[in-house]
Amino acid sequence: MARTKIKFADGLSRCGWVTDDPLYIAYHDHEWGVPHVDDSRMYEFLLLESMQAGLSWLTILKKRENFRRAFAEFNAQRVARFSEKKFEQLMQDAGIIRNAAKIRAAINNARLFLKVQKEFGSFLEYSRLFIKQSARINHWKKLSAVPATT
Repeated sequence: MARTKIKFADGLSRCGWVTDDPLYIAYHDHEWGVPHVDDSRMYEFLLLESMQAGLSWLTILKKRENFRRAFAEFNAQRVARFSEKKFEQLMQDAGIIRNAAKIRAAINNARLFLKVQKEFGSFLEYSRLFIKQSARINHWKKLSAVPATT
C-alpha cells in the first residue's frame, strides 16, 4: 500500500508520489498546490499540462526550460503570433515534445487565452468563475484514497 507521505533523506516529509529526482522535489516543495495569481504563470502551466497528456510530469519538468525557450518564455501574446514556419521549427526541436497536435494546441490555446483575458480582464478572473469555495486541505491516510481529479 502506497503511503501518502514519505520521509526523505533531507528529513522532510513529502507526498508519496514524489520521486527522489531534484526537479520533482523542487516542484513539490515550491510549486505544487501553490495557487497561481499571475496570468503568465497560468499560461505556462496550461501549456505544460497540455504537453504532459499521456506522459509523466517528471518528463515535462525535465524539458521545462526547453519549453520556455521554444515557446517565447511562455508569453501568450508572442506564442499566439507563431506562424506555420515557427510550427515547423518546433516540430524539429528535440528539446520539447514534438507532437503536432500538442504544439498546434499550445499556439491555439495562446490565442484563446488572450481572448479570455480581453473578455474577463485576466485569465485569473475567468478561472475564479469556477471556484465555488475556498481551498480545502485534506489529510489522506493512503495514497490510493487521493482522487485523480477534483
